[in-house]
Amino acid sequence: QVQLVESGGGLVQAGGSLRLSCVASGRTFSRYTMGWFRQAPGKEREFVARIMLSGGDTSYADSVKGRFTISRDNAKNTVYLQMNNLKPEDTAVYYCAAQYGNTWSRNRADFGSWGQGTQVTVSS
Repeated sequence: QVQLVESGGGLVQAGGSLRLSCVASGRTFSRYTMGWFRQAPGKEREFVARIMLSGGDTSYADSVKGRFTISRDNAKNTVYLQMNNLKPEDTAVYYCAAQYGNTWSRNRADFGSWGQGTQVTVSS
């Protein structure tokens, strides 16, 4: 497993942007599918985006498609989530997740490593 640490959350007005980062420990980062999930108060943790090992295959939840972009820098052991045109409904704790190997899953149960989360609050 890898240890994951997120950063970059904060308070932003609707229409604004934030970039989340997640740094992974260890030397095998490039062998992990990376994902971002989020959890709003009183709601289930939900899939946001996923990126495969090489970074060439990405997937997004319909609610963020066209506004969010996931990317990775394997040399820096880091995965990013660029969030543009933020909406109040994007308010949540955002979690970075990792799963060894390529996975096409959007199910949080299929990701074995998790960060502690970073709060994103979007005001209207």
